[in-house]
Amino acid sequence: MALAEGVNKGSETGSARGIAAYLASHLREYGLLLALILVMLFFQIVTDGTLLRAVNVTNLLLQNSYIVIMALGMLIVIVSGNIDLSVGSVMGFIGALAAVMMVNHGQSMFVTIIVCLAVGGLIGAAQGYWVAYWKIPSFIVTLAGMLVFRGLSLWLLEGQSVGPFPREFQVIANGFVPDLFPAGIGAALAGLFDVRQVNILALAAGVLTAAAIVWMGLTQRARNRAYGIEDEPFAFFVARNAIVAAALVFITYKLSTFRGLPNVLITMGVLTVIYAFITSNTVIGRRVYALGGNQKAAKLSGINTERLTFLAFTNMGVLAAAAGLVFAARLNTATPKAGFALELDVIAAVFIGGASMSGGVGTIIGAVVGAFLMGVLNNGMSIMGIGIDYQQMIKGLVLLAAVIFDVYNKNKG
Repeated sequence: MALAEGVNKGSETGSARGIAAYLASHLREYGLLLALILVMLFFQIVTDGTLLRAVNVTNLLLQNSYIVIMALGMLIVIVSGNIDLSVGSVMGFIGALAAVMMVNHGQSMFVTIIVCLAVGGLIGAAQGYWVAYWKIPSFIVTLAGMLVFRGLSLWLLEGQSVGPFPREFQVIANGFVPDLFPAGIGAALAGLFDVRQVNILALAAGVLTAAAIVWMGLTQRARNRAYGIEDEPFAFFVARNAIVAAALVFITYKLSTFRGLPNVLITMGVLTVIYAFITSNTVIGRRVYALGGNQKAAKLSGINTERLTFLAFTNMGVLAAAAGLVFAARLNTATPKAGFALELDVIAAVFIGGASMSGGVGTIIGAVVGAFLMGVLNNGMSIMGIGIDYQQMIKGLVLLAAVIFDVYNKNKG
């Protein structure tokens, strides 16, 4: 009896230690999710519920769409051990190019989009060439690019704003996916939830996405157990998936009571899934992490580090161009100062999302959550009427805290 009790106590102690060790080694991921929840709850309270109103949730997604898109590419650049300071200027330049092509020269939207994405890729490739093959530090190359493309935007627009864009182009950033379900069903649910309307497609998309995430998590967990891979404690797995699923359903419910799913949300979702898959489940993704972790070792193992760095910057250029198109469509005009200092928000989002300054560490989901954390901070402080001066200081302190946490974890390890 005493022996059995001792074994049970020992197993409980070992289990508690295992959970504590797991939490300590994954503190950044869980801490980031907890921080986002706490920040949202704080602003929800101090703004008297304004933060999570349907219209504000929609605006929050629209306002941060181009940050999220660029954060996907910046994560890969930073994981590879580099940085890109030019993304804000490239974004503004591409918006200017789109305006000149469509508004001034009457070019079709399809041709303009293709040309702009190609130009973005060429810009990224040009910068990547100097970094990868000439070994010029990315900080210097992209700092020069930031100045060059800021000047090119001024030159291209002749110092003036150009707009408005054609209606079909504006839909890229400001349009919504129409509800495919009968209006009667939405009206019935609206009465049930005591709201004016319910977009069934938006609500169904949230429920199905949440169910898919839980199913994929269970499948991955079963696969890990089959191969003997240590997985997260079951309580953490349940809590994390429950929070994510509930948040998805809640957000899509809020969207469904306004105008439904924004077009740009679909774009962000598809890109996030694609890049999460590439970084987690492909050879090129693993090589990017190896490159950032130890470039010399990666080179000796047969990885073409120059080509990988070149591709990382080319990809960043394409995504900066895509963000430029979204930004221009949202504003319905191209301005000479478009994209000014946005590279700081993008880089901050990636670092806050868990990326390491030295490369080799970071996740796509972390970058997206980091971008929305920054977005909630911006939105919440604006609702409270906090001045832009204090907003900048607070965001700077949040970024500093994230970097200090990263350094502390490295020194501790």
